[in-house]
Amino acid sequence: MEKINKIRQEVYNELTTNILPFWIERMADNENGGFYGRLDGNDNLHTDAPKGAILHARILWTFSAAYRLLDVDEYLEMATRAKRFIIDNFYDKEFGGIFWSLTPEGKPLDSKKQIYAIAFAIYGLSEYHYATGDEEALDYAVRLFHDIEKHSFDSQKNGYFEAFTREWGEIADMRLSDKDANERKTMNTHLHILEAYSSLYRVFQDRELDKQLRNLISIFTNKIIDKVSGHLQLFFDDDWNCKGDVISFGHDIESSWLIYEAAMSLGDEGLIEEIKPYVLFVARAARGGLLPDGGMLYELHKDSGAIDADRHWWVQAETIVGLLNLYQKFHDESSLDLALECWDFTKRHIVDEDNGEWFWSLKTDGTHSTADDKAGFWKCPYHNGRMCLEIIERFQ
Repeated sequence: MEKINKIRQEVYNELTTNILPFWIERMADNENGGFYGRLDGNDNLHTDAPKGAILHARILWTFSAAYRLLDVDEYLEMATRAKRFIIDNFYDKEFGGIFWSLTPEGKPLDSKKQIYAIAFAIYGLSEYHYATGDEEALDYAVRLFHDIEKHSFDSQKNGYFEAFTREWGEIADMRLSDKDANERKTMNTHLHILEAYSSLYRVFQDRELDKQLRNLISIFTNKIIDKVSGHLQLFFDDDWNCKGDVISFGHDIESSWLIYEAAMSLGDEGLIEEIKPYVLFVARAARGGLLPDGGMLYELHKDSGAIDADRHWWVQAETIVGLLNLYQKFHDESSLDLALECWDFTKRHIVDEDNGEWFWSLKTDGTHSTADDKAGFWKCPYHNGRMCLEIIERFQ
């Protein structure tokens, strides 16, 4: 189909001539290993910035997947650099798990155990093994899976707790970032454990992993998805009482295709059919955040009606994949057109044609957010790189 062939060629070019070269040429730290921790919104490199676990795990996933699909040796070199730094520097050899951050030289800085970050390490290491057959990467991915199950899983009330001290003790501040509620269970961490376990299951068909992946899908359908609106609920106490009133359109659309992917990875046709209505429910609820210009807004606060209409880079990337998933798996032609409109918006307003990579966001006043990083703790090649890779792989 002409529309699909066009977007596939365009994202291939975007990935191979913009996104991946940016990270290879500008972010590899050849002095201390791994990757630099920050390049700000004005394209200034901060070599003294801490190095984040999420950044390195997402780089590992992106370059591993790129090597698997495109067979470029330079991508393997970058993936191996990230894998080596995660195992040698981020992995806690005494207590297990992954350090939250390191000094620029690669020494532990914040040693807390944030389950979200550990999940991303599993995601990246699993993909590296999938791409290369490397047994060391699989061994560490499995170790981290057992760490999460041993320390984070709530065997009494189900689900996973957010964060711990280095020694896996209670921690007062469990938040991923300042904007999050300080609650013990969150949608975001559950979503990325789901994502990580789906990736691990492709290469490690373990009975416990099978059980826990199915359980995660059930948590989404029974606890996290709002039965009335179809939107995800974001924060919970131990008893799964919802805390907060925020709708996150990017997480809605991202979860719709990741839940479907999780069921697909298990290869259970009955489960796939069972979750299809939920996938459609959430994805169609997310479409309510699409704007006439093709972009997807960020958040809505239900109680106050306040809208954050900034168009964030990652939200656009996940919107495109989620809509294409509806087109490909559910034969929804209207979603294809919406995906193409969002891609056109992204090309016009989010891709940085001059300095590489993507801007953090387009603000409501029509300017780009330079107060937020071009590359950093949260700004990685994962959402936009994965969007490109998903389209390349889905429509071969």
